[in-house]
Order: sequence, then structure tokens, then C-alpha cells
Amino acid sequence: MRLELTTRVLHPRGSAGTGRLPGALVNVATGDAQRVGAINLALPLGFAAFCGVVIGAVALLRMSLLLGLLVLIGAPMLLLTAHWLGRPLQRRSENEQEHAARAAGVAADLVAGLRVLKGIGAERSAARRYHRISRDSLAATQRAATAKSWHDSTLLGLTGVFLAIVALAGGRLAMTGQITVGELVAAVGLAQFLLGPLALVAWANGELAQARASADRIAAVLSAEPRTPGGDAEPAGPVHGHIRFAAVSGGGLSDLDLDIAPGEIVGIVTADQVAAGTLTELFGRSRDPASGTVELDGRPLHTLDPLAVRAAVLVAEHDADLFEGTLLENVALGRARPEAVDAALAASTVDEVADTLPGRLDGAIAERGGSLSGGQRQRVALARALAADPPVLVLHDPTTAVDAVTEQRIATGLRDLRRSRDRTTVLVTTSPSLLSVADRVLFLADGGIRARGTHADLISDDHYRAVVLS
Repeated sequence: MRLELTTRVLHPRGSAGTGRLPGALVNVATGDAQRVGAINLALPLGFAAFCGVVIGAVALLRMSLLLGLLVLIGAPMLLLTAHWLGRPLQRRSENEQEHAARAAGVAADLVAGLRVLKGIGAERSAARRYHRISRDSLAATQRAATAKSWHDSTLLGLTGVFLAIVALAGGRLAMTGQITVGELVAAVGLAQFLLGPLALVAWANGELAQARASADRIAAVLSAEPRTPGGDAEPAGPVHGHIRFAAVSGGGLSDLDLDIAPGEIVGIVTADQVAAGTLTELFGRSRDPASGTVELDGRPLHTLDPLAVRAAVLVAEHDADLFEGTLLENVALGRARPEAVDAALAASTVDEVADTLPGRLDGAIAERGGSLSGGQRQRVALARALAADPPVLVLHDPTTAVDAVTEQRIATGLRDLRRSRDRTTVLVTTSPSLLSVADRVLFLADGGIRARGTHADLISDDHYRAVVLS
């Protein structure tokens, strides 16, 4: 179950994780999967207990038709009551898991952003928010525990009453001579024996009620509609890197037309962060446009397999994460050629970062790059993108945490490296240093292209200057 969930969340067509915090998805793949997996224990034990009840009823039938029928009729009624009592438990268990998932998701986000929170002095505010969410989760857990205790105790009481009725009926039959004293002793013994199987049936019912609630949450993840349905073709190889948008709308864009030639370095400037995010998603086919088409070398992206698109078009997100391991492992990822790695290290000035680490390129980096500064993390992430040497590279604000002098050196190194290999590069940024090395810049406003030209040409535009130099 966990493998299925992980595969679905990481599926190249996406959408399973949309709108869900990473911690919430982890909770589904751990807590909910564990509860659903518990049916592997509950079902065989519940079936065995039910068989025990049937065998006890048959034994009673052989002694007395009345006692046997009492068990055969009463046991199913008890099971129906258990199912009815399990409904509130199922609802509250689902609510409990929802709150627990939200608390886990917020906790994961707080840990990931702890450095930022400290930087802006928002630790207390974040702690209060988590405390409130945690208390809500605790209240939901208490409600679920209360429902389970009522479920279990009520069933236990009903089971005791049922067995007392069986014993009393057996005693009356013995008093009237319809069964012998020995048979009465056997009947009472069977009634006591039935206490265990019936309690086990009640337990199994509670487990199934909780499993059904978790199954609904798991089903919601597994059945999520893909963001990029259809398309299984491969790009026409070799990929030249010609990108074209034709009347693309949606997500902050409105009838956007643009044409990027193979090997060109193009800067795209927009004050609308929604539009910037949409652009990066469209380039890598993380989503398809609401209308219009995006083409790679003349082939619409929606007809291509997302994995094939991402092999040709690498989108380096603004908040790209690093991994625990060495600096070299983070840049090369075991795939890049040594010469490509060396060139990427120089272009992104990561060789300077290596000088600050014990062991240089073999120096250890903590999870998410926590042992590096913000600017160092961005430079390593940029080096990783450059070392991959894709036909089309889309960079979204790759140097926002880098000082101005280093940023200008990175811009020059990036331009020289990509031009030397005749690779298409798209810079979605407001950085003057990066825009100055672009062959041309497109200025977007209201979802469309407001102006185009070189950075030097556009700097006289008041709106452009306000966005780039603010």
C-alpha cells in the first residue's frame, strides 16, 4: 500500500500531491496505510471467531434446538448492532486522521522553514499556529478514542447480556427436564467459550471501521486525476530546443504567443508570480494550458510523454532542494559527465563553495542543504541543472540569495557555457545581471507580452524598470 501511494505521489503526470501538505501525504502513507493493513489481521481473526460462534451454536443445537436457535439468531443481530455502532467510530476516525495529517504537514513545513522563521522573528507566531492545530488534532483524537471506547464497551455489555440470556434459557430448560444437568453445564461452558469469539468479532469490527475511514483517504490520493492526462509520444530526436507558445491562456496568462529559437538565451520578466509559476509548469509539462498549445520542435507538448518532455526540458525551480550527501553527489546525481560537472561548477561558482567545505567536492551537505547558506544552496542547485546539460534549460529566479558581484559572474558563466553548447536557455527572473546576458527579454504584463528587446533597450520603460530595479 505504501509503495502504491509513493508511486502515485511521484507519478510524472502529477496531481496526487496537489493541495496536500507533504507531511499530510506522509501521514496517509504511514498511519492510514497501517490502519488499512490491519485488516490482514482483523479479517482472518474475525472469520475464525465467527466460525467459533457457528461451531458453538451447532453444539448447542445438538443439545437443544431452542439454545441453538437462540445463538444462531442472536449472534447475527449482535453483529448487525456492531456494524451500526461502528459508523460513528468510522466518521470520527476519519476526522482524527485528517487533523493528524494536517498537524504533521504543518510540523514538517515549520521544520523545513525554521531558518526563515528565525530570520524574520516569527518563531512565536508559528509556534502558536502549530499549538492551535495540534490541540485540534488532540481533540479529534480524543473524540475518536471516546467513540471507540463507547463502541467496545457497548458491544461488550451487549455480549454479556446475550450470554446471560443463553445461560438463563439453559437453566430453565434444565429445570423443566428438557436437558440434563450435564448438558446444562456444557451449555454454560459453551456460552462462556462464546465470550471470546464474540469479543474478537467486536474488535475486528472496530478495526474495520477505522480501516474504512483510512481507505477513503487513501482512495482520494490514488484516484486523483492526473494534471497532465494523455500524451505518450517521444520528441522528434535529436531535440533542437525550439519552444513555441501559441495563444496560451490560463494561470495568469492570456493569449500568450512567444517563439524561442534553438540555442537562444531568452529572459522573461513578469511582476505576476502566478504567471511566472505557470510558465515554469508549462515548460516542463507539469500542467497543460487551459487553451492554446506549447510546442517543442514543432510537436505539441500535450502529445508527448511527461518523462520524455522533462528529459529534454529541465525546469530548475526557485526553491529546489538539495539532498543529504556530498557536494559532488548533489551536482552530478550519478548521471552527469565529469567534464559537464567541471564546467557547471565553474559557471555557477560552486568551486568557491567547495573551498569552504572540509573535503571540498567530497564535503558533506546536510539534508535540504541545511549546512549551507541560502546563496550557496542556490549555486549548488544551479550547478546541478547546468551539469545535466539539457537541450532546454528553464531557470526560475536562480540567484535571488546571491550577492550582486557573484551574481554577475554567474550570469557570465551561465551565458558562456550554454552558448558554447548551443543550448536553449529561458530565464524567468527579474535579476538585472541575468537579464543583461540574455539575447532578448520579453516583458509580460496582464498575461501577455507588453514589450520585447534587450535588457538595455527595455530599461527605459518605466513599468519594466519598476519591476526589475525595485
